[in-house]
Amino acid sequence: MAQVYQGRGYVYSILYHIVWCVKYRHKVLTSNIENRLREILYKIAENNGFTIVLMNGDLDHIHLLIECTSQQYIPDIMKALKGVQLEY
Repeated sequence: MAQVYQGRGYVYSILYHIVWCVKYRHKVLTSNIENRLREILYKIAENNGFTIVLMNGDLDHIHLLIECTSQQYIPDIMKALKGVQLEY
């Protein structure tokens, strides 16, 4: 169940369901890749102040259920999730 937050003069509960598909729906999200992807996405969420409530997927797509505050803008969340530069 989603948590309801209250402030002075407002009440909110914001959840976004995001589905990402692999290009051409190729089946490339093996268990190793999916586990690493989970680590990266949870770290990004923690650094940017939103929560990934659920994460599930298959070989060609991934589902995210994201909870955020009313001050956070969904394009900024997507930019954070998709635009990370990793150093190997």
